[in-house]
Formats: sequence, C-alpha cells, structure tokens
Amino acid sequence: MAQDALRLAVLIDADNASAAVTKELLEEVAKYGTLTVKRAYGDWTTQNLVGWKEHLHRHAIQPMQQFAYTKGKNSTDSAFIIDAMDLLYAGNVDGFCLVSSDSDFTRLATRLREAGKVVYGFGERKTPEPFIAACDKFIFTEVLKQPAAGAATQAHVQVQDVPALQGLLAHAIRETLRDTGWASLAAVGGFIGKNNTSFDARNYGFSKLSDLVRNQPYLDFKEATDASGFVHLHVRMKQ
Repeated sequence: MAQDALRLAVLIDADNASAAVTKELLEEVAKYGTLTVKRAYGDWTTQNLVGWKEHLHRHAIQPMQQFAYTKGKNSTDSAFIIDAMDLLYAGNVDGFCLVSSDSDFTRLATRLREAGKVVYGFGERKTPEPFIAACDKFIFTEVLKQPAAGAATQAHVQVQDVPALQGLLAHAIRETLRDTGWASLAAVGGFIGKNNTSFDARNYGFSKLSDLVRNQPYLDFKEATDASGFVHLHVRMKQ
C-alpha cells in the first residue's frame, strides 16, 4: 500500500500534549497518510484543557470526555488505550499517531506494532526513551514550529537533548558503504531511522537530510544521475 494511502488514527492525550502545535501536527501527520480518525482525550469539564477547545472545532477533532473519577489517577490514559484497541480490532485503520509525552503508552505502541500497524509518536523532547523507541518513528513537537534553518541555527540546536550527529552519520555510513566507497544517502537515512526512531533532520536545524549532510564539514558528497534521470546523493566520511 502506498504511504499516502495509509488510513491513520490520530489519538491525542490532551493532558500531555500542547494545543499550540495542532495545525502543524496535523500537517505533519498528513505526510504519512490520510487522517481518518481524529480524537483528543481529557476531562473537558475542567479549565485545564480550555486552550484545546478552539483547536478541536477548527480541525474537526472529536473530544473524548473522560472524567477523573479518582484523584491522582489518570483515567484519560485508560480511555485512550481502550479506544486504540477498539480501532485496532475494527480493522478500519492502517496505522496510529499517538500524541503524548507520557511513557504510559509504551506498551500500547508495542502492541499496535505487533499487530502489524505502523505507529508514529509525537511528543516533547522530555518524552521517556522507552515510548520513543516503541514507535516506528517519533517526532518531537518542538520542531513543528521551527523555521527552516541553516548552519547558523544548527549550532544552537545541537546543544539540545538529541544524539550526537557525527557519530550517528559515521556509523550509518560504515554500515551502508558500497564497494565504490560511497554510501547512498537514502540507505544512510533508512539505517538511522530504523535504529533511532526519533531521528529527524529538523532536530539539528535543517529541513531535509540532504541539507544537513551538505553542511557537515567531515563529509564528502556527490550526486549521481540514474538511467531514469533521477538524481541520487551519495556520502562518505572525508579521507
């Protein structure tokens, strides 16, 4: 199935997600498939979620009411998980977008993937590593409002809590290197993505992996055109 044909369920833990990036979040999800279900979970009778209400109407997100029956217990998580499993067994979606910075959804993400569904996670940089690793891909919501950037911004971004870039690229290039002495950028990106689900060029201040690679002083790169006229970028560590 083509990626843009994937039917995706977007489930938002409103207690642990920012309403300020709703528009950018949905635009990001649209890159991966068609949004067939959009639900946000929380106790909408409280003032805690008032910032969400405008976004719910504007983006046709269905608010799922869950009362806090017991103080200190997060009943929202239970409703979120039950709905996700209902959607899984109904068989009407191909993948899930879990929007939360809460590690309580780690097992849910794992279970959905075990059932053959693709899982995209969205959360803040504070999201615990187990939840990030449990998803096929995890996108930090901080980058969704980040403007297109270049080398000047990169230095600022790299001090944040993201993996050291040079080590990631060097390892991926070694593992995908061809007999020609060059590695395909597509193969490098694929290798990193499979082993680091939160990897995103935007974490380092660049909108695309190719832009990021071109700005690394320790890399050589070259372009090659295939028989169909498509241009491929290849990289290697500088000798």
